[in-house]
Amino acid sequence: MSDKSKIEWTQATWNCVTGCSKVSEGCRNCYALRDWARLSANPNTVYHGRKFTDVQCHPERLDQPLRWTKPRRVFVNSMSDLFHESVPDAFIDQVFAVMALAKQHVFQVLTKRPDRMLDYLSVAESEDSDWLERICDHAVRISGSPCSASFIEDIDWPIHNIWLGVSIEDQPTADERIPLLLQTPAAVRWVSAEPLLGPVDLGRWVYDRDEKIRAAMNSPAAFNREQAEDGIPYPLDWLVVGGESGPNARPMHPDWPRSLRDQCQAAGVPFFFKQWGEWIEIDGPLCRAIITDKLPSDQYIDIDGSLHSFASRNEHKRTAWSTPIMRRVGKKAAGRLLDGRAWDEYPT
Repeated sequence: MSDKSKIEWTQATWNCVTGCSKVSEGCRNCYALRDWARLSANPNTVYHGRKFTDVQCHPERLDQPLRWTKPRRVFVNSMSDLFHESVPDAFIDQVFAVMALAKQHVFQVLTKRPDRMLDYLSVAESEDSDWLERICDHAVRISGSPCSASFIEDIDWPIHNIWLGVSIEDQPTADERIPLLLQTPAAVRWVSAEPLLGPVDLGRWVYDRDEKIRAAMNSPAAFNREQAEDGIPYPLDWLVVGGESGPNARPMHPDWPRSLRDQCQAAGVPFFFKQWGEWIEIDGPLCRAIITDKLPSDQYIDIDGSLHSFASRNEHKRTAWSTPIMRRVGKKAAGRLLDGRAWDEYPT
């Protein structure tokens, strides 16, 4: 937990839950798991003596953002997942109470479990729910102040300073998680494609919503704006893309982030390129496959992420001229420039 962070798209981390478990291929080289051995060996940390899969809530950390007076973007649980099955709903209530209280900050929630996030927040939005009552009760207890009328008014859902997002790594995880995210009540819906392990077509999830509504209203079967808004799902509000880092990091084909950037630009969706990871392209800007120093010389990774063998030495030589060579240079040297510039766009 820190009021400062080296993560490029945030400014602070708030680890009110620690510990997690793997759910998909993007978790294979998890940075939190990589750091766990060092942290759990330190008797002065909350990690001491615990396994990574030992998920633990930390009520003593709940009020931390309330003591940060300077507004900042806060990544919620960089060492866990708020919607992990081991985190009780009652504790998630308390986390939301703090986020509602600390309205000077923007809270960036990221999960690989959007089904549970949708279930939880659908209940919160329900007219029959006592969720708002519970949030107010927790706010009183955590802040030590009465739950004012203005607080209750400001907590109208969706809470404006809470951004809800999902992590994806390829097309299957995008297809599984993004539709659930877009059904979830939120002020901002965002996606972190990191580590990006394959090409992703965002397709129907990124578009200019106002333009789509205008087109619908101008069609022969025109309907009023209220119907248009109800019938047309909200698009994504933000996309973060990054390659994998760490000792066993896998290379990211350079066309994958380029494609996502171009999709976002076409739709007017803010795009943030976080990093290349450990690998950098050292050959031509346009390509269909990558060769790395970890693959046998007669194999290459195609743009769709599949592994192929060259039929002959001549084919290898011929393909290599039009194929980028990815070299492992380390995260710092690889940097975060995409086609010569930094992409640091945020939702407004």
